[in-house]
Amino acid sequence: MNRACYKASFLFLAAGLAVGGCKTLSSKPVAPRTVFHPAKLEAIDAAIEHAIAAGKAPGAVVRLESGGAVYQKSYGAKSVEPVLLPMSADTIFDGASLTKVIATTPAIMLLVERGKLRLDDKVNHWILGFEAHGKGAVTVRHLLTHTSGLRPGLSAKPAWSGEAKAIDLAKEERLTAQPGTQFRYSDINFILLGEIVQLASGQLLDEFTSKHIYRRLGMRDTGFLPPFKKRSRVAPTERVDGEILHGIVHDPTARRMDGVAGHAGLFTTAADLSRFAHMMLNGGKLNGRRVFKRETVQLMISVHTPEGMKTKRGLGWDIDSPYSSPRGNHFKVGGYGHTGWTGGSLWIDPSTRTVVILMTSRTHPDGKGNVIALRREIATLTAEALRGFSFGGKAAPSVLNGADVLRQRKGILPKGAKVGLITNHTGHDRHRRSTLDFLRASSEVELTALFSPEHGLYGKLDEKVDDSTDAKSGLKIYSLYGNNRKPTLDQLAGLDALIFDIQDIGCRFYTYISTMGLAMEAAGEAGVKFIVLDRVNPIGGATVAGPVRLGPSQFIAYHNIPVQHGMSAGELARMINAERGLGVELQIVKIEGWKRGLFFDATGQPWTNPSPNMRSLTQAILYPGIGLLETAMSVGRGTDTPFEVIGAPYIDDVKLANRLNALGQTGVRFVPIRFTPDYSVHKDKPCGGVNIIITDRRKLRAVPLGIDIARVLRKMYPKNFPLAKVGRLLCHPPTIESLGQGKTLSQIEALWKADLAKFNTRRSDYLLYE
Repeated sequence: MNRACYKASFLFLAAGLAVGGCKTLSSKPVAPRTVFHPAKLEAIDAAIEHAIAAGKAPGAVVRLESGGAVYQKSYGAKSVEPVLLPMSADTIFDGASLTKVIATTPAIMLLVERGKLRLDDKVNHWILGFEAHGKGAVTVRHLLTHTSGLRPGLSAKPAWSGEAKAIDLAKEERLTAQPGTQFRYSDINFILLGEIVQLASGQLLDEFTSKHIYRRLGMRDTGFLPPFKKRSRVAPTERVDGEILHGIVHDPTARRMDGVAGHAGLFTTAADLSRFAHMMLNGGKLNGRRVFKRETVQLMISVHTPEGMKTKRGLGWDIDSPYSSPRGNHFKVGGYGHTGWTGGSLWIDPSTRTVVILMTSRTHPDGKGNVIALRREIATLTAEALRGFSFGGKAAPSVLNGADVLRQRKGILPKGAKVGLITNHTGHDRHRRSTLDFLRASSEVELTALFSPEHGLYGKLDEKVDDSTDAKSGLKIYSLYGNNRKPTLDQLAGLDALIFDIQDIGCRFYTYISTMGLAMEAAGEAGVKFIVLDRVNPIGGATVAGPVRLGPSQFIAYHNIPVQHGMSAGELARMINAERGLGVELQIVKIEGWKRGLFFDATGQPWTNPSPNMRSLTQAILYPGIGLLETAMSVGRGTDTPFEVIGAPYIDDVKLANRLNALGQTGVRFVPIRFTPDYSVHKDKPCGGVNIIITDRRKLRAVPLGIDIARVLRKMYPKNFPLAKVGRLLCHPPTIESLGQGKTLSQIEALWKADLAKFNTRRSDYLLYE
């Protein structure tokens, strides 16, 4: 259908019914009963039939896939007005907001992959004038994650029409929140993205997606403006101005834009959605044809909303939000999907490789249908139908840090003691209740002094920290990242014990453990007891990697341990006390329920950014390797994703990504990116570099990864890359020398082997957890 004909096509046309079969993508179809429990499939049938009888939708098509098996069935009616027509498996539905993830997001990401645009491009770079009314900071990434601060939709009045007018109206919008601070689902975001696709590609959104995505995937019935010859297969939607919408997009804003928009307008079938879903599960490839690079798919489905934001969104895709009803009650967070206003939904669960598709036209004929509860019920029953599905009991084990144990067990602290507390904003229990407040209210001890580490008591400072007074408690805060790195005897005078409660991240040059070691020295000299409220190592306690420190003790390398030490703070305290002969009276309040192989997200503990630029577990996992590069190049400080991006002004991002991907480093991929940090190394300078995507964190070797990146940069940019600066945090001159000589990674790792073996022997004497 051409656009000129579009506006005249509101009439419902009843025609013959085409019934198509269901074709599985598997070369060897698997009987559904071998993958799904038949009784649960019957329960799914009953749930849909009950919803239809209750007027929630006139009909539906469900398609469930897992383990090579496909269960597809149609129910009820495709149309009830002006004529009654049965639902068929090949019915074409108005996808509504499924457009966002089946059309607009993949189009944007294909252009990103091809280097035509960047996720952190400012919107006004593409849409001139958008910066009006304070919108200049909004980026493409903000649009994709619904964190732009824009309203949900454009106003309908006064009346307007046309794509150009929609963009003009968007330019005049005012932000309701600063970009990156709030999640607010907004069609305006994707209207703008649809325009950016056109500007970056030179093709209209419908033309671009048809040529580069749908034809390549064999999605024959997916597109905007369904042609007249397919009209008989299209499910009608709502009655508007006395006429049933049939083959005309239901969304009124998309109708004003002549049927093609970034937020709505796509029509599709359950079978076509299945093809798209399998492409995503296969890392961008379907039936031998690659549409996206694997790392592009991973980038789409990774969480991109800011750390600490309850809503979790990928690029376009929903992960965990109020819109996640299609996940049901059993599929774990980690899958992704989307819904459409007209009644369609798609959910993809990578852990079980299951696809749940429910297509309805719930707005037909009067707009009163509602399938939100049905979506959840179908997904819940699908998980229950899977043979061997692991329901997993609790979402996470009840791991108790030392701060939790302290609240639950009486008599841990020396009764009547005057105590000082070394802590910051991470010093809280699993309910985020601060240890400082607990000790202030305690009848067992008297809290008389506070000590703060790097970044201060509240974890917000990136420079030298001065002594101050806590406004809440009135207590003096002695800074251990100012004129003194170690408590003085005067500061400890009158104390019976020092309590340490700070979250470390498991890396030698993360300075909180240095603060602990120096404070232990002071406690030993003053005859003060030292108590560690132990905390989990967020990147796990099983991996030990990197060279053991050579040279003298310094604040970024206090003790002779490797870069990634695989120990808790309490275990390190035991090692430091014994190996340095401090003789301090040491008490460890042990963690309960933690196993060494657990990452932080398996503990049930809440995440608090340990420092201003350590904003996620992903960043913590990468830090022992990427942090080594910190003074030699930008590691993303001054961006939204520190330690997930690296770059420098002299780097060709595409060439570097290709070289790094060719290394074969396990558990990680690299996407070319350009960014401009507003802080730290290369501040305000456009940088080429890579976005580092973790594909399997258990296979990732962070420290060797950092060394390998340094090795590649040394070869590619010998005059630009300051290799010597890597040595500052590495503290191992033989490695820097070998990098300068062009040695291989295996040759470099061989330099560490003997000292690592000795460390592991030493370490075993101090471990507290299995």
